[in-house]
Amino acid sequence: MKVLLISPYELGRQPHSLAHPAALLRARGHEVVLVDLSLATLPRAGLDSFQVIGVALGMHTATRIAMGLLPELRRKARGARIVCYGVYAPPNRALLEGLGVDVVLGPEFENDLLALIAGDKPGEGVAKVRFMIPDRTSLPPLARYAHLRLPGGERKTVGFVEASRGCKYLCRHCPLVPVYEGRFRAIPRDVVIADAEQQIAQGATHLSFGDPDFLNGPTHALRLLAILHDRWPHITFDATIKISHILTHRDLLPRLREYGCLFITSAAESFDDAVLGHLDKGHTGEDIGRAVALVRAAGMTLAPTFVPFTPWTTLDDYVNLLTRVHDLGLVNSVAPIQLAIRLLIPEGSYLLRIPGFRERLRPFSEAILGYPWANPDARVDTLQARVQAWVEQADGAGGGRWETFAGLWRLAHEAAGREVPRLAADCAGPESPQLSEPWYCCAEPTTAQLARCAVGA
Repeated sequence: MKVLLISPYELGRQPHSLAHPAALLRARGHEVVLVDLSLATLPRAGLDSFQVIGVALGMHTATRIAMGLLPELRRKARGARIVCYGVYAPPNRALLEGLGVDVVLGPEFENDLLALIAGDKPGEGVAKVRFMIPDRTSLPPLARYAHLRLPGGERKTVGFVEASRGCKYLCRHCPLVPVYEGRFRAIPRDVVIADAEQQIAQGATHLSFGDPDFLNGPTHALRLLAILHDRWPHITFDATIKISHILTHRDLLPRLREYGCLFITSAAESFDDAVLGHLDKGHTGEDIGRAVALVRAAGMTLAPTFVPFTPWTTLDDYVNLLTRVHDLGLVNSVAPIQLAIRLLIPEGSYLLRIPGFRERLRPFSEAILGYPWANPDARVDTLQARVQAWVEQADGAGGGRWETFAGLWRLAHEAAGREVPRLAADCAGPESPQLSEPWYCCAEPTTAQLARCAVGA
């Protein structure tokens, strides 16, 4: 059977969501074509030659992009079965089916996809997958994807690997929670190591682990790192780890550094304990500072991510967020887009379980794939729009993190009616390793992202 698999967007990474199913399908003799829309356009001709077309919806931005793509696919490939799979597929089932999708599968989609192509009925639920080494042979080379910038100007080619799926935690705003409901699965070490090996052979000198939380299974993670470091001691890596895991597993931090970790991404979200309680993050604002100190003491950088604008955010809260980022020396460690993000509330979000919260929301909007909300103080929403515009403008002009932060500092204090304090340049913090495509998972896509990922000629 002839199968087309499409990835609308995966954070500038070579898509694992295409490479793994490609391996499974090709092993069974199917012809598989892969299209990564972040680097290529979808041809208008020839779509009717595919019997199955799969679209990977692993994140919000990918799903927003796919909404413009699916009607075109339906028109051009009338005989194909169109399948959407990934974390964002099941919560948006009705919408996707209205756009012409025939089958909607979750993030553990591989078995169901194989059954579908074999003519069997796909199962339900989150069935265990028998993993294979991802087949990346027909994807664009790693050099065309996001790279790592080191202090001093060195660039590293980045490979992307997954050591686990799902998450053991139930953070209310996380899109994984309604689908995995606290389940976590380790991917066999031999598969992960073989995938890393093939990307190192392609020139990768840094690996980015895509696990929702790398220390969900610390024993699995450390054994894997030990093998990777023994075989390729020059390879560095980064991973995503919860603030609470950093504190709980502080004894493991020196080993992570020994094995080549340069930086840790962590969903700090807010310094406000009330907001953190609503999100059920499992850490406090003070815990973030403790985690920063621990990671630095181990010789690494903490790169926190935030959701600074929520229905509970005040103007003073946002000023305090910027003040804490400044005082902790995190300006150079925080991608500016992280200081502009507005809380998304998708269908099925555990936030909807907070008593009385749903009543604060507007009806579900298919345009944004979420429940719109307004801050009780309209000035906060106005500030968010100005912050978003400034970050995009500064990024387009090639502005650095310090210059962008200075603009946000001014906007925040002016919105709060405060005098704008002078920033201390020595509080920017050390220059830190940065991926050229910042973490931008559960946020509104930018205009540029939507524009570049369109159906092409």
